[in-house]
Amino acid sequence: MKTRIEKDLLGEKELPVDAAWGIHTARALENFPIPGCSVPLALIAALAQVKKACALASKELGFLPAEKADAIIHACEELQASSIKCPLPALQGGAGTSTNMFVNELIANRAGGNVHPIEDVNLHQSTNDVYPTAVKVAAIYGLRSLADKIEALQGAFQRLEKKFAHIPTIGKTEMVDAVPLTLGAEFGAFAEAFARDRWRTFKCEERLRVINLGGTAVGTGLTAPRSYIFLVTDKLREITGLGLSRGENLVDQTANADAFVEVSGIMKACSANLLKICGDLRLLHMTKKIKLPAVQAGSSIMPGKVNPVILESVMQIGIKVQANDFIVTECASRGSLQINEFMPLLASALLESMELLGAACGMLSKHAEGIEADEAECEKQFFHSLEIITAFLPTIGYERATELVEAFKDRTDSSDQSNFKQFLIEELGDELVAKTLSPQNLMALGYR
Repeated sequence: MKTRIEKDLLGEKELPVDAAWGIHTARALENFPIPGCSVPLALIAALAQVKKACALASKELGFLPAEKADAIIHACEELQASSIKCPLPALQGGAGTSTNMFVNELIANRAGGNVHPIEDVNLHQSTNDVYPTAVKVAAIYGLRSLADKIEALQGAFQRLEKKFAHIPTIGKTEMVDAVPLTLGAEFGAFAEAFARDRWRTFKCEERLRVINLGGTAVGTGLTAPRSYIFLVTDKLREITGLGLSRGENLVDQTANADAFVEVSGIMKACSANLLKICGDLRLLHMTKKIKLPAVQAGSSIMPGKVNPVILESVMQIGIKVQANDFIVTECASRGSLQINEFMPLLASALLESMELLGAACGMLSKHAEGIEADEAECEKQFFHSLEIITAFLPTIGYERATELVEAFKDRTDSSDQSNFKQFLIEELGDELVAKTLSPQNLMALGYR
């Protein structure tokens, strides 16, 4: 095998002549033999955009020869479009230096000629300003995609809300019968929860728009020209189309990662809604009020069994996202002084949560399209529940309602499935019962 020799601080190293990267990446591969959990593809693409912005700024200001700058810019564009997988694990030491150098070396090799990964590709940069900026760029794109998928999920449940609006059902509190409402109202509550998730996800992009690019190692801009510091964010804004701005205090933006914790918390709230709502859908399916789409055979031993596997998968994603939120929080809190050493794990967890939640919303949206109500079962359960008497309190009062419930119990035994509605018609008349238990009255938001 033909090889080439590269040098760094620690000495020389032999690499395959056609290796796409260089000595820094090669050492990192040896240092971090960690399976799974690769550097996110979205982060590599974002780093390519950041490097392009830096090259454009340095070219415009005359710090980088046009020929070199153009070669770097073209290599950055190729890298962004290629979706190349980084061979390094996310759990690397050095606050992301290995990933930064991987991108530097990849771009330098693609640029060809005498382009140097540090002197040219990494000109006026540090991992400590480039890497967090790239995480924010990737995260903003991720949030926008997630917001779109939550919007679709919200729409799916709003359609079910309208579809089921005419079906009375009995509500549950403490897992037992409570007061009546409509099945549509239950699904409307689900839709409203997703509407809040959509709004929160859309709005929290603002928390990521402030970047520290140009701050170099600790946010002071040391080794970077002042003109470059003021220009490079403008270039990145043009490239990405995102409303990015340079932080007023770059030392703060370099040292503190609390913005990521806030965004992760928003995703945790979404995961909490997914867990709760999927749990409710399983209960509604179990009680036969709704029928979930059958998507696969549910058992290797029980013929005919069908399980709510989509809901269970979404719930597991919710649990994973909540675990990732702990990781993001822990990583942000363990930064020291002017740097956050654990940014690689933070980035991995944050971006993974966005992808997972997007997948979960897509799965649940598609599944919701096939949800059907069992109107006959809803009606049966509704009219056999003693708690429908609560709807009559404004008309007959609490004491009279209690008397009717006791009278009904006295005339039936525990095994009797007599229809409570018929008893109420006998006692109160068909007109009053029909009016009181109509979907319109149940959902009228109070009585007149």
